[in-house]
Amino acid sequence: MGRSQTENEQVVVAMQPVAVGGDMKPTQDVSELERVMSPDDLKKDSQHYDCVDAEVAKYANEARIDISPGENKRLRGLINKKVLTVMVFTYFLQALDKGTMSFTSIMGIREDLHLLDGQKYSWLTTCIYIAILVVEYPINRLIARLPIAKLLGTAIILWGATLTLHAACKDFAGLVAVRTLLGIFEAVCQPAFLVLTSMWYKREEQALIVSLWYCMNGLQQIVGGLLAYCFSLISDGPLKGWQAIFITYGCFSVLWGIFVLWWMPDSPMRAKCFSEEDKHLMVERVRSNQTGLQNRTFKMEHVKEALMDPQIWGYCFIQICTTLPTSGLGGFYAIIIKDFGFTTLQTQLLAMVLGAYIIIVLFSSTWLVRKTGQNLLIVGVYVIPSVVGTVVLLTVKNTSTATKAGLLISYYIVLSFWAAQTLGMSMLSRNVAGQTKKYASFFIRGSETSTDPLLVCRSVAVAMNFVAWATGNAIGPQVFLTWNAPRYFIAFATHMGCYALLVVVIISLRWYLKRENDKRDAIAAAGVEEAKDDRYVHAFEDLTDQQNVNFRYIY
Repeated sequence: MGRSQTENEQVVVAMQPVAVGGDMKPTQDVSELERVMSPDDLKKDSQHYDCVDAEVAKYANEARIDISPGENKRLRGLINKKVLTVMVFTYFLQALDKGTMSFTSIMGIREDLHLLDGQKYSWLTTCIYIAILVVEYPINRLIARLPIAKLLGTAIILWGATLTLHAACKDFAGLVAVRTLLGIFEAVCQPAFLVLTSMWYKREEQALIVSLWYCMNGLQQIVGGLLAYCFSLISDGPLKGWQAIFITYGCFSVLWGIFVLWWMPDSPMRAKCFSEEDKHLMVERVRSNQTGLQNRTFKMEHVKEALMDPQIWGYCFIQICTTLPTSGLGGFYAIIIKDFGFTTLQTQLLAMVLGAYIIIVLFSSTWLVRKTGQNLLIVGVYVIPSVVGTVVLLTVKNTSTATKAGLLISYYIVLSFWAAQTLGMSMLSRNVAGQTKKYASFFIRGSETSTDPLLVCRSVAVAMNFVAWATGNAIGPQVFLTWNAPRYFIAFATHMGCYALLVVVIISLRWYLKRENDKRDAIAAAGVEEAKDDRYVHAFEDLTDQQNVNFRYIY
């Protein structure tokens, strides 16, 4: 039924392109494959079950089975009901909870807690992402060790409770403490969502799914702006407006966390809410992803490959170049817009327009990707308005009603680069295969291979991506210097540097991924069946994207 680990490793090595003088020689790949993969060694139409995770093998077929469009739609509906609804609303709550500080910044909290001195207010955002950097490794360990839905529900309850404590803070030190705890508990959210997206959804669905939950950043601006307007009307009573908003959002988050614990399944294989036949079909529908579904066998070569893979570093740079502007603009948007000459209530309502624009950016970019099949070119197109808007903010003075309106519109279009953030994350989930490469562990036992079912797996690619994400978010608020207000020349000049670097990364990453696909197409044209296997026989065998010559990158 299977083959030995040694034989499988020979096949994997043979599948990797052979470098000669820096050039890749497909003909040598072909000869090497023919030499190693003889009929006695490998049945090309047979799945190697010793390479497949035990839970997955229970539900995986020998080779691809055809699922009708109607059946696929039914399965996707079941998954959306149980998984997507939770991801979308949870991300909305996280964005709303995290963005509450920006709404309350013009509701008196800076004056009441003495946050006007120096960079105190900036540190209230930075401390969240420093906390995420510190807990990134243990959080990824927990994501793999514990049932993911139960971990997520518990984290939601804890961050909701922490949010309510903001109302009890009396000074900067207390606020930093609760903000840091908030970062720790919210650190579960995005890495868990990337894992869930790649686990439940087909490759061609993932860009839309990531955009659906990520666009909640825009929806929270709309709903949050309206609610902040209502809370801003509180002028007397035992609680101030900013205290009431923290308590209300925190209590609701706790209730939602309890619902997630009851409602959401942990994986297709462990979903008690689905029939055995549906679980089998849910596993099979993601076979064509070729990125694996689950595998707890640790392979050191996957870790090394992840650290040396240029595309993963490309995704990291995309995150740094986009989150550095995002966190500063998100934390200071209310202050910046109010400084244009708007009142507090007007600023809260104008946040709703900003949220609508973010949603338009995310969905329109996803629609264009689905229409054109071009990911990185679309990212490049959406960077252009950000550059234009930033130039206007740097050069135009606010001298009249017309310039005030122009500066506001320019601020809105600066947020166009958000398309790069979502498409970058969806490319990571679609282009990186191999569960150790994605979920590699650094564990205590010291051995390089383990099949312990309780082995803690850590996502190398996802961890690197979110370290970059947290780094950019931590730096972002610090470039908005108090003495540089209200126009913040240093901040916007820094953003221009990020956009320039982002363009270089986009061009380089597209060139690299296209070159890799061309090599594999050449191998397939030479007659190597493994490079054009439309049955995806070896899809669950924990091959990395570099080891699997049948894998094609999207770019």
